[in-house]
Amino acid sequence: MHPDSRFFNFHILVKNLHRMKKGLLVVCVLLVFLIEANAQKKKSIFNGKDLTGWKIYGTEKWYVEKGELICESGPDKQYGYFATDKEYKDFELTLEFKQESNGNSGVFFHSQIEGITVSGWQAEVATLNMHSGGIYESYGRGWLIQPTADKEKVLKEGKWNTMKVRVKGNEVTTWLNGEHMITLTDDKIGSRSGKIALQIHDGGGVKVRWKNISLVEL
Repeated sequence: MHPDSRFFNFHILVKNLHRMKKGLLVVCVLLVFLIEANAQKKKSIFNGKDLTGWKIYGTEKWYVEKGELICESGPDKQYGYFATDKEYKDFELTLEFKQESNGNSGVFFHSQIEGITVSGWQAEVATLNMHSGGIYESYGRGWLIQPTADKEKVLKEGKWNTMKVRVKGNEVTTWLNGEHMITLTDDKIGSRSGKIALQIHDGGGVKVRWKNISLVEL
């Protein structure tokens, strides 16, 4: 090979490496931009200090302790709800919960509340093998979809669990501890917006802790 050819090939290699570096830099900048844009969209809807931005429905107990929201049955042993002041339509909600006793609760969406009567849909939070992550329509059609039997064991009773609820148009998807639980398509759900609400089930003996409640509007 002629010496000039070796020099020419080396020169091409250097130019290609330079282009690759520039391309990699552009990709990195785009990734940082996308990550920051997503972080800006995601917002906490529970401040960990007080109940600002939410309203209590019913006489059951809702309070903040060490940065966590706690719901607890009161002497009336009735249903209780803790709902956002704002209404939401399309969103992705992420939260953590820990059931300390009788964890029969739920995460409501597109809901309207009068007293302790709620109309809307619930992503179930319940005890083991009681369909956490399924979708129930209160004062309507009842159970719309339940997780398959093999997914019931995903719930970690007495420990922190992470639930994600995504509502977009007519479609609802839930995840529990990273496991896809259900996907439901329902025209009625897509026809309205409403409040997000956490529930205390009636009957007494309920105590559930919640934290890191965040939301991205879609």
